[in-house]
Amino acid sequence: MTNPGFRDELDTEHHERVGDRWAGGLPAQYGVAPRVRIGRSRWFNLLWLLPIGGVLLIAGVAIAQGLRGTTGVQAFIERHPGAAPQAAGTPVGIPAWLGWQHFLNLFLMIFIIRSGLSILADHPRLYWSKHSTPGSEWYRMNRPVPDDPAYTAKADSLTLPDHVGLPGRRHSIGLARWWHLGIDVLWLLNGVVLFVLLFATGQWRRIVPTGWEIFPGAVSVGIQYLSLDWPLENGWNGYNSLQLLSYFLTVFVAAPLALLTGLGMSPALSTRFHRLSSVLSIQLARSLHFLVMVWFVFFVVVHVTLVFTTGALRNLNHMYAAQDSGSWLGFGIFAASMVVVIVAWVAATPATYRHPRLVRRIGFALIGPAQRLFEHIDSEPGRYTDADISPYFWANGRLPDTPEYSALQAGDFRDYRLQVYGMVENPVALSLDDLRAMAGHEQITQHFCIQGWSGVAKWGGVSMQTVLDVVKPVPEARWVVFYSFAQGSEEGIYYDVQPIEQMSYHLTMLALDMNGAPLPFHHGAPVRLRNETQHGFKMVKWIKGIEFVADLEEVGGGLGGYNNDHEFFGYRQSI
Repeated sequence: MTNPGFRDELDTEHHERVGDRWAGGLPAQYGVAPRVRIGRSRWFNLLWLLPIGGVLLIAGVAIAQGLRGTTGVQAFIERHPGAAPQAAGTPVGIPAWLGWQHFLNLFLMIFIIRSGLSILADHPRLYWSKHSTPGSEWYRMNRPVPDDPAYTAKADSLTLPDHVGLPGRRHSIGLARWWHLGIDVLWLLNGVVLFVLLFATGQWRRIVPTGWEIFPGAVSVGIQYLSLDWPLENGWNGYNSLQLLSYFLTVFVAAPLALLTGLGMSPALSTRFHRLSSVLSIQLARSLHFLVMVWFVFFVVVHVTLVFTTGALRNLNHMYAAQDSGSWLGFGIFAASMVVVIVAWVAATPATYRHPRLVRRIGFALIGPAQRLFEHIDSEPGRYTDADISPYFWANGRLPDTPEYSALQAGDFRDYRLQVYGMVENPVALSLDDLRAMAGHEQITQHFCIQGWSGVAKWGGVSMQTVLDVVKPVPEARWVVFYSFAQGSEEGIYYDVQPIEQMSYHLTMLALDMNGAPLPFHHGAPVRLRNETQHGFKMVKWIKGIEFVADLEEVGGGLGGYNNDHEFFGYRQSI
């Protein structure tokens, strides 16, 4: 067969900046104040927490001051003044390396949280179950989903202010993920160093509870703080009970939970390790990941407030100068570090818009090895049943509207031919009847969209291994290009490139059916790709051609797919 020339329909421009045409010129869209669902259909605006919290704080102070005047509470505080019990050998003082750890954690967490907010804004809804059915979310930052089958997940995305999100532009999740995952790697490395030094130097004894006295002590300290009559303390010698518990929860609970829930959103890991994902579904992991972020923000706000209200100079010397004094040295170091933080904060988003390829390159250098590792984890079939199928499956992508596709659709795809060619011994043009005559393959799997939504569906069609057996790729073929009838968000048709070894995975297939019926128009009729180790944007819909090539850089913009070329996604997206 002759080469159908699908490459000529691609946009080959090498995009270097984020401009007005970003994501097809998607206009800014701001959502609503964050809301949580109460009951079945009532929503609580979280902005009300500001006045409510203020009233409760004032009332709490009054109640705590009243309690401090009672004989029983006075006796309780005398019995439990709040000093945390310390194990033998607990070191005194805060070493300089811990000060550096403190700054690095702050610096890295800023970028992790800002980019995380941009990722959340791309699907501004959180769920507890593995489904993402509109109306079932417990948290949302957008209006209710309209009753419109053409409404897409991309249309549901939101804009954030550029100095809040990283970056803030609508549907900039590709760049936000490079920031988030890349800085995550640095944060984890910093955490490993912290854990090693904590246990090598004995500093762990300062933040690990060693007796039950810690709990009544924490209650006592809480009453003392709330009454505005601070407990006597010196963090240089040891933390009070409430401080110790908060540090323990942050270091030994929240930080590992952030890692675990982050990995729980990986399509490759979740699809492979079903026992774990059956308990920690992607949506549960995503919700818990968000709540861990809320804890970190809460901890930082309270921590900074107490640092500056309980003896700022001495506390800053402890944290930044590794000395127990009231000099201005710690404050000076702190002020210099804040200049670094502010400059980085202000510069991050503009630099991302001007140099997106550099952000992508650095992000891939940091997270790429882990993505390559997880990409080689073949998934196992047969874990989901018909009872798990989602009642709602979000649509996404620009619908095909060319005369070619419209004519095929009008004829019920009788004249459709799937062109499979390139570096193969036996190029073929397969009709739907040809595909259905091949050995059938069926799987019930969970779809992981890079935006954050998910859904379980039954797919029927042909295993890609069966297609490989027919066309017989030559040894030099290393990549497989899938071409779509649909246009991308800007110029050229949509396409994606996949490693040839993944075409032999159990759950990589050409889907012709969805949930027992022919593939619907909005989900890729007549043929779409399923590769369950990857995110949804790589599973090309409305496929018209498959080409086997030696080098992905010779196709399109050279980055391995339409979203990679235009929105700086990665061709490896197993996390």
